[in-house]
Amino acid sequence: MDLSLLYYGAQWLAGFIAFVTIWGLLPLDNWWVRGVEFPRIQIMFLGLAAWLGMVIFWSDWQFGQWLLFIVLSSALAFQLRMVLPYTILWKKEVLTAKDMPNGHAHQLKIMVSNVLTPNDESQKLVELVKDKRPDILITLETDKKWEKALNQIEANYPYTVKVPLDNLYGMHLYSKLELIDPEVKYLMIDDIPSIHTQLRLQGGQVIWLYCLHPMPPSPTEADKSTTRDAELLMVGKHIKENKQTAILAGDLNDVAWSKTTRRFQRISGLLDPRIGRHFINTFHVKYPFLRWALDHIFHSACFTLVDIQRMPSIGSDHFPVLTTLQYEPEKVSTQETNAPIEKAEDVKEAKNTIEAGKEEGCKVSKEHAEAEKESDC
Repeated sequence: MDLSLLYYGAQWLAGFIAFVTIWGLLPLDNWWVRGVEFPRIQIMFLGLAAWLGMVIFWSDWQFGQWLLFIVLSSALAFQLRMVLPYTILWKKEVLTAKDMPNGHAHQLKIMVSNVLTPNDESQKLVELVKDKRPDILITLETDKKWEKALNQIEANYPYTVKVPLDNLYGMHLYSKLELIDPEVKYLMIDDIPSIHTQLRLQGGQVIWLYCLHPMPPSPTEADKSTTRDAELLMVGKHIKENKQTAILAGDLNDVAWSKTTRRFQRISGLLDPRIGRHFINTFHVKYPFLRWALDHIFHSACFTLVDIQRMPSIGSDHFPVLTTLQYEPEKVSTQETNAPIEKAEDVKEAKNTIEAGKEEGCKVSKEHAEAEKESDC
């Protein structure tokens, strides 16, 4: 191997990693900025390769190489700080559930599955549900075809909310537990729903459940992350202001370490069961190296964690996620100290984001309506 190629290649890669890291800090909502928040794990590993490549040639460094190495090291430290909480090296944000008599009566098993609308392998999800028997099933991107396929499980799920859509934002909720006054809301964009409902646990306690699937920032969908960010922050703010015991779940089209998701946690007070445990990287099924966590669950401090697992592929571009929580209200005071602390600027930033999101949502809603009219002609 030509050593000069390795020498300059390591420097080029180091410069790229430093640039991408700094680029992601720009205070812009455009997809071409916010998109770099997603592959932090991949950026970190590529940065580590560049770091090692540069170290091999440290004796040949001039001032420029020293400066590049310092910037690269700072970028690596930043990326590591973002992803390290989702490993066993970090303190658990949610306690592991304790064994208790008749423990299943205190547990809640939730499965979230983005099915990918064109996916024809619906029987895989049906069989998975029959095998794992979740109390709650939340499906995303489900249309009429998927609704019909999932009729097979309805005998075990007497409570349902169905929003079949063919725009990749259909949503269905199947529950063994009583749903109280469920509502379908369109918080930001007129054709992108969310489900808001109260849920009666087996022990009789009533909690709130929010099912979300906002539009992602991408060159093919939303130019900006504004509506996605605003929807998440709006629900988080509502939970906090109304002092709700709540669970929020769905495909948020965002990663756990993004600035918006972290702000959502600080505002809502909800906990992330992945912190201190492991990544639950659900997207993309076909590309293991290009995979990150888009499907999430957050919950109030009265729940501890029995288990959280990524399920086998059902033919979608997302893996389903199965989470089992245990209702332990006596752990609230302990777990609340693990919750991220709200910062002074969070309330102001959330308010500004929500206002901007509503404005952007009106614009996007009009664009979608016009596109639908054109398609009908």
